[in-house]
Amino acid sequence: MGHEKPMKQDQQSAASGQTFQSIKDVEANAKMRMEKALNGLQHDMTGIRTGRASVSLFDNIRVDYYGTPTPLNQLATLHVPEPAMITVQPWDISQIGAIEKAIRSGDLGLNPANDGKIIRVPIPPLTEERRKELVKRLHHVAEDHRVAVRNVRRDANESLKKLLKDKLISEDDERRGLEEIQKLTDAQMQKLDQAAKAKEKEILELK
Repeated sequence: MGHEKPMKQDQQSAASGQTFQSIKDVEANAKMRMEKALNGLQHDMTGIRTGRASVSLFDNIRVDYYGTPTPLNQLATLHVPEPAMITVQPWDISQIGAIEKAIRSGDLGLNPANDGKIIRVPIPPLTEERRKELVKRLHHVAEDHRVAVRNVRRDANESLKKLLKDKLISEDDERRGLEEIQKLTDAQMQKLDQAAKAKEKEILELK
């Protein structure tokens, strides 16, 4: 089978009977899935607000556009005209109410207002209590992604054991493979921790 590298695999792919022919295949698959977990954390963190106005704050906002949940940035132009303000200019003015409602009901604690043409979203300073809530939420999100990485490690280790059992690799090969998977896991965990710490610092900034 050579070095097939499936580009799209869900989190359960290795656990759902996928077979590998070599240690390289196991490592490549584990690396891809661990990087997916890191990308997932970075995506989820954009929805946790800081004291700064940033259009990425609305990355996870979905608007009910004629019955279809649609990303806000596909329906409007977003700007940050000043440090504590985001403006939202709908491309279809008839959707201004739905867009405002989606922002208001998002878990961001924001209070948008519109003048019939544009929505202005003041970004209020975070209270100490709100900062603590957001940090707690961040820790929960980061831990979910750490669990995902540990699950990938478990699946990869199981795949290596199967290669040994099927006599496709030696015990020395298996040991080296397990060491490489652990190194990969440690490196990805470090990246997860660094990303979460950087976000926590942003949340706690008093600017």
